[in-house]
Amino acid sequence: MKKNLFALFFGALFGIGLGLSKMTDPQVVLGFFDISSQFNPLLLVVFISALATTLVGYRFVFKRSQPLIDTEFHLPEFTAIDKRLIFGSLVFGIGWGLSGYCPAPVLGILLFNPVEFMVFVLPMILAFYFLKCIKY
Repeated sequence: MKKNLFALFFGALFGIGLGLSKMTDPQVVLGFFDISSQFNPLLLVVFISALATTLVGYRFVFKRSQPLIDTEFHLPEFTAIDKRLIFGSLVFGIGWGLSGYCPAPVLGILLFNPVEFMVFVLPMILAFYFLKCIKY
């Protein structure tokens, strides 16, 4: 129960942060990639803030012997840069750059624009399935 409450709280905090930073607005994201005319540096500010928070946060977290609400840290098993990571990153970046939507913030538009949500999410789910079936 404690884990679920923490997940709910921090998920809501993350969602509020996405909303306040306008990362649920595809025009802000697309404006960052448009360096020719309507460049919007807000996404860069969000990236730098996230990087700084992560660098500081990890220093505190990994000084502990175990997490606050679990018995051990669950770190990624695979740390190698391989074809799957590169190809998945390319597909993610291309999709994000073309649509302006990232998979996490897109959940925020479900309430405001369900048609656009479906136009983005259905192909995204198909791409997940397709990529899972590919033999690298």
